[in-house]
Amino acid sequence: MRYSSLLPVVAAGLAAAAPVEQRDVAMDFNPPPGGDVTILNYALTLEYLERKFYQEGLANYTQADFVAAGFPDPFYANLCEIYYDEKTHVSFLAGALGTAAVHEATYSFPSTTPASFVALSSVLEGVGVSAYLGAAAAIVDKSYLTVAGSILTVESRHSSYIRAALKQSPFPKPFDTPLDFNDVYSLAAQFITGFAPGDPALPFKAFPALTLQPSQYPYTAGSSPVTFTHAYKNALAAKLITSDEPVYAVFFSGLDTYYVKTYVTKGNSGDLKVTSLPGATATMLAPTGQVYVVLSTADGVSSKVSDENTISGVGVLEVNPVGQRTGVF
Repeated sequence: MRYSSLLPVVAAGLAAAAPVEQRDVAMDFNPPPGGDVTILNYALTLEYLERKFYQEGLANYTQADFVAAGFPDPFYANLCEIYYDEKTHVSFLAGALGTAAVHEATYSFPSTTPASFVALSSVLEGVGVSAYLGAAAAIVDKSYLTVAGSILTVESRHSSYIRAALKQSPFPKPFDTPLDFNDVYSLAAQFITGFAPGDPALPFKAFPALTLQPSQYPYTAGSSPVTFTHAYKNALAAKLITSDEPVYAVFFSGLDTYYVKTYVTKGNSGDLKVTSLPGATATMLAPTGQVYVVLSTADGVSSKVSDENTISGVGVLEVNPVGQRTGVF
């Protein structure tokens, strides 16, 4: 099996870490133009995506298909419950926005088997948790904040359930990972093929795509290398960096941010690579669970990662906390 951004990536171990910072000093969690209405439409866009994903998956794969793929009952019935939740979130948000609500976009999902559907489900549910968590600080109306928090906790339960079904830790780290608006939009945009005619564009941008080269082995924190396919060549072509400008892989896990300097691989592929994933320190856990990564010109010391200095992203790695916690999932 080859491990990619949509498949389980096991990681663990203790090692010297790259610079670490608390997330709230680096990323852009400020209210966007349009304030709470924009944030609610952002949430609605994500809920539309999840609703469509489960609608298609439950139409494409039967209960028997999931059982044959190793997901015994009542897994299919619980997927139907998750689909119901996502439909209800859409109805609630659209109703709250009224005529200001955006309409459903069109989507394309790469899952082709029940197993790949569940793997992608885990990623999407994790992104949903990170999206609501990151947006919370930008909400002005506290009644909306309560609603967002109520949806967030349900998305978190979805995520834990799917992770457990994949034999991953359902609660891999003491803190979940907040992502800012552009980070989440970059992740969602890869599945969006078009927006409804006449809908106003959301004031977010997708970063240039970041491709993680599949690995034959599970990634391990503190030791495994990570290769970013054509990342150097693409950034140069887009004039996002100069040929002698350092580029850092910036990993987000929980409330922690880790910076690891990349290097250009040999040959003409234009790949960037890090020699190892960040590990733990005496005071920090290693990145675990669903870990996000962007490429940036920020080194974590003289400058912090931001939307302005991010050159590509967002990649996703699944990092299992084997060696830090034990349990049967």
